[in-house]
Amino acid sequence: MEPAKNERAPAYPLPVFNYRVQVGLEVLSFSEVSGLDLEYDKVIYKHGLSYAMGPNIIRTEPNPVTLSLRRGIAPKRSELWRWFSEPTKKDLTIDLCDPTGAAIVRWKIDKALPLKMTAPAFAAASNDVAIETLELIAPRLTLEYL
Repeated sequence: MEPAKNERAPAYPLPVFNYRVQVGLEVLSFSEVSGLDLEYDKVIYKHGLSYAMGPNIIRTEPNPVTLSLRRGIAPKRSELWRWFSEPTKKDLTIDLCDPTGAAIVRWKIDKALPLKMTAPAFAAASNDVAIETLELIAPRLTLEYL
């Protein structure tokens, strides 16, 4: 017998389109968020018995996180430009939500600083949406399963 729909739902992976981004105290909309990568550098230590036991590999400090936030340009929506113009560090929270809108997984980015803002490419022969991109760097990213 096949399990009921409500019994199967917790085992299904969450879709990537249902997310919420909070910058400081504001919830902002974005069409794409990328760069939620955690990465460490390594140090390879070889001692006198490395030929027999193998080298010792150690993980160092985490690398800074580089994020990209992309969204369509709309009238009277200049929060990203203001943040880029006055480079203050802000905390970000990115929640991956279930179908009801409840946060299931949360990425927390501490002290993000804007580095680059990219305007859309303009083309008279295109009817694509004008997308602006803000690139950020942050010293730390943490992940929480709620």
